[in-house]
Amino acid sequence: MASVKHEITKPKKAVIRWLLDSDPSIRWQVKRDLTGEPEEVVAAERSRVAVEGWGARLLSLQEPDGNWGGGPWVFQSWASTMETLMLLRELGLDPASPQARKAIGLVRDKSDWGPYHDHSPFFEGEVEPCINGRVLACGAYFREASDRLVDRILSEQLRDGGWNCEAPPSKRSSFNSTICVLEGLLEYEKARGATSAVKEARLRGQEYLLERKLFRSLSTGKVIDRDRKSGRDWREFSFPTRWHYDVLWGLDYSRKAGAGPEERAAKAIDLVAGKQHQDGRWPLDNSHAGKVHFDMEGGRGTASRWNTLRALRVLDWYSAEG
Repeated sequence: MASVKHEITKPKKAVIRWLLDSDPSIRWQVKRDLTGEPEEVVAAERSRVAVEGWGARLLSLQEPDGNWGGGPWVFQSWASTMETLMLLRELGLDPASPQARKAIGLVRDKSDWGPYHDHSPFFEGEVEPCINGRVLACGAYFREASDRLVDRILSEQLRDGGWNCEAPPSKRSSFNSTICVLEGLLEYEKARGATSAVKEARLRGQEYLLERKLFRSLSTGKVIDRDRKSGRDWREFSFPTRWHYDVLWGLDYSRKAGAGPEERAAKAIDLVAGKQHQDGRWPLDNSHAGKVHFDMEGGRGTASRWNTLRALRVLDWYSAEG
C-alpha cells in the first residue's frame, strides 16, 4: 500500500461529540464504526431511527398508494419512492422493524413503474441500470430483492466491466451508473449470498473503478475534472449522493465491500484526507439541486456530519487494513 501525503490521525474527541450530538441515524453509525461500542448499544441506538428524527419523519410522509413524492421516480425530484428508500437505507433503518415492514409492504403491494414500463412492480425495476442498481440496493436491503432484476443487470454489463444508462449505443461505462449498480450487487450479496455470477460481475465493476484510480482517465491518467453528464466535480463530496459519483462514495463502497486498500486508491485517500478542516470536520462541498423532503444539514461549504462520518471511517478502514 502506498503512503499518503496527509497523516491519518484518530478523530478529535470534540468531533466525536459533535457527531453524536445529532440524529439517531448518525449516532448509531458513529458508535458502530468510530467508537467501537458494544453491539447491544449500537442496536439500541439504531432502533431509534424508526421512531425518532429523520427516519421517523420520512416514514410519516409515505402516501396511501405506497409511494413518496408522487411516484417511484420523479424527474428533478429527490423525494420519490426510490430516493426515499435509498435515504432510509443510508440512515440505517432496521429492515426488520415493524415500521420498515409496514412501509415496504405498501411499496411492494401498491407501487409500480406505470404504463411506460408495463406497470412493473417497484422492486422489479425499469430499464436504466443506474436506476435499477439503486432499486436492487433498496430491495435487497429491505428484504425484497428481485432475482429477475439481478439477471437483467448482469446481462447489461459492458466489456470494460462497468455499466452505462446510455448503452447502447454507448460502449463505454459510466462512473455514475457503475457505482449505482455496484451498491445494488453488494447489497444483494449480503442478503442472498455471493453467487459466482454476481460476485464476478461486481468485482469486474469494482476493477473498472480501481483501474481508473477512482477519479482518473484510463487513457491519459489525468484527473477527470468534470463529469460529462452532470458537470459535477468528483472531488467535491455531497450527501445524499443521489446517482452522482464522487471519490468519497467510491472509497466508501470499497470499504463496505471489504476491498483491501491498495496503491491505486492511495491518491483518492490523500484527496479525502486533504479536505479535512483544521477543526477535524469535512464540509458539504455541494448538494444536488432538486425537490427534497427536508434538509438534514446546512448549505454548501458548511460542516457536514455525514461527510465527516463517511470520511473518518474510510480513512480508518484504509489505515487499519494497511
